[in-house]
Amino acid sequence: MIVGLVIIVTLFVIRYRQSTNAVSFPASITLPDGAKALAFTQTKDWLAVVTDANEILIFDRTGKILKQRVKINP
Repeated sequence: MIVGLVIIVTLFVIRYRQSTNAVSFPASITLPDGAKALAFTQTKDWLAVVTDANEILIFDRTGKILKQRVKINP
């Protein structure tokens, strides 16, 4: 029984190490003047920041190039 428990724990550890993909965040994202970030999300291709000015700012994966600005009407 103890051997079985050790095997299960070992399999969990091995599986966890294999499934853990390093998430890379940019060192910084330059927001437009006066913008304050409220939320952040990312995909494999782009980053999005929701600001206090009711906007969603879409950046490239590096966080340096602003690709799109979406105004949200409350």
